[in-house]
Amino acid sequence: MGQPNKLRWGILGSANIAVRSVIPGLQQSQLNEVTALASRTSEKAEQAATELGIAKTYDGYEKLLADNEIDAVYIPLPNHLHYEWTLKAAAAGKHILCEKPLALNTAQAEKMAAAASEADVHLAEAFMYRHHTRYDQIREVIASGEIGDVRGIHSTFTFNNSGADGNVRFRKDWGGGSLYDIGCYSISAARMLLGKEPTAATVVALFSPQHDNVDMMASGLLEFDGQIGVTFDSGMWAAFRNTLEVLGTQGTIEVPSAYVSPGDERSNFFVTVGDQRREVQVASLNQYAAQADAFARTVLHGEKPLYDAEDAVRNMRVLDACLKSAEQRQRVTL
Repeated sequence: MGQPNKLRWGILGSANIAVRSVIPGLQQSQLNEVTALASRTSEKAEQAATELGIAKTYDGYEKLLADNEIDAVYIPLPNHLHYEWTLKAAAAGKHILCEKPLALNTAQAEKMAAAASEADVHLAEAFMYRHHTRYDQIREVIASGEIGDVRGIHSTFTFNNSGADGNVRFRKDWGGGSLYDIGCYSISAARMLLGKEPTAATVVALFSPQHDNVDMMASGLLEFDGQIGVTFDSGMWAAFRNTLEVLGTQGTIEVPSAYVSPGDERSNFFVTVGDQRREVQVASLNQYAAQADAFARTVLHGEKPLYDAEDAVRNMRVLDACLKSAEQRQRVTL
């Protein structure tokens, strides 16, 4: 039996992101415990559960959803399975933390949000970086007027795994490609920092025939009110970058490790105004644990979620526009 003050979790699958990051984050958090793990085979489930100290295993996701001792599920499955298993989890009365992107398109995302609402369960998209306290600090700097009015944002998230044979990110029909995988971070960050939605998207992308024609590199421009431009790079066939810069009329904010944060002093950011550059100290924390506790506070204590299912739908709407722009090579209005 779980502890009465903790949210009891089941994990649907043993993907790397679950094993290396999300499950340890849940286990290090204050308000959560991992009760069970399911995989397609009992061998895979038992191996991962043994490594992570998880008591129960299931050889199939349906069996886990039928467990009445599980309150919430985490879905780290390939992108094309998010829709199906979110709907099934909602029908089973489980709260849901689903990996990004929430779905393959806006229509799916809307149905997922509606299903969660109808079942009265909390549905959230797993953008862990948003729960790091440094983004509160960054927004405070912007709101203070120290860097003046925001004129632009530039975000990068790129890495090179182009030689990884059989990677699910290289399956077109499975929702592969850099925009789905990491471009969604830049989109969500821009929306979060500006507090509004973009009005148009223009994206150029490298669709690679040797990778099932998914976008292995994409560079985009998001327009906000026709006045602020947000530029971004997302890539799976480029050198590693993981940065964010906010440009103001009087200064800049630089975040050297914007999304994948090591949790130490490398999580700090810099504010430059004129010839004065200062380093802003950031508390060391596990952003996956912070994400888990924010989720649990909503479920256990009734706190309003920082980011609800409708936020995920809005992010998906922008992602749809970016993909359409890249495929049709034209500017797409939202």
